[in-house]
Amino acid sequence: MNKILVSHESPISLLEDSLKYNDYQYCLYHLYIKNEKYKQFFDKCKANNIEIILDNSAFEFAHTNEKFNEDDYVNCINQLNPTTFIVPDIMDGGFKTCMMFNEFITKYPNLTQNKMGIVHGKNYNEFVESYKYMSDVADYIGLNHSSIFYNAVGRGLNIDQIKSNGRTRVIQMLIDDGIWNWNKPHHLLGVQLPSEFSFYKNNNIYNIRSIDTSNPVMAGINNIHYNSSLGLKEKPKGLMADNMEIELNQDQIDTIMYNIKQFRQIVS
Repeated sequence: MNKILVSHESPISLLEDSLKYNDYQYCLYHLYIKNEKYKQFFDKCKANNIEIILDNSAFEFAHTNEKFNEDDYVNCINQLNPTTFIVPDIMDGGFKTCMMFNEFITKYPNLTQNKMGIVHGKNYNEFVESYKYMSDVADYIGLNHSSIFYNAVGRGLNIDQIKSNGRTRVIQMLIDDGIWNWNKPHHLLGVQLPSEFSFYKNNNIYNIRSIDTSNPVMAGINNIHYNSSLGLKEKPKGLMADNMEIELNQDQIDTIMYNIKQFRQIVS
């Protein structure tokens, strides 16, 4: 299996350090347009030809009162010029996301960066149709970590285990049904539990190219240590986007670095 590229979203104080532990950089657009230090870091990354995936912040907006602004997003794409950007999507809305994808790329034909389409669905049929569409039109296929459909197919003792197991089961269903596109790169957005990644490694799902997750960082902020190759039994509380300005003590930093090391071992 090819190496999975990993990026851990990190607080402002660790962004420079993230150049050492990240394989590429993952940028949240709503932070890029409102946090000058965050913007300066990513502008410097682009100037140094570091790969950047730009996220439309749909997951973060779903947990706040903030709203997606298409003009701001397009301006962000033009300013940053990321390697890849995520086309606007809506959580758990497979058919709606496909319509949004088509409308966006038709409206902005001059955006030549790689376009990632996110697969959504409340049931398997919607999930499959969403996947087939993205397989045909997107450069990069993304699967989020918290689809409502994972709840129906996943197995586990808590919601984190259910969702984590659910994504692996859905991917295996797509493979078994001959729907999975082995010729396109896939990205996994976020992580419920790190142990999920042993599945992709053991089953040689080689075109999962990249993942992004703040899981080991948020665990460290909460002073939670990974349990070696087992990772965690529950997802750490909180969103990285809400902790960008946090001041870390040395114990938190040490725990974050330990967790990142353990996460790498799980993935690779």
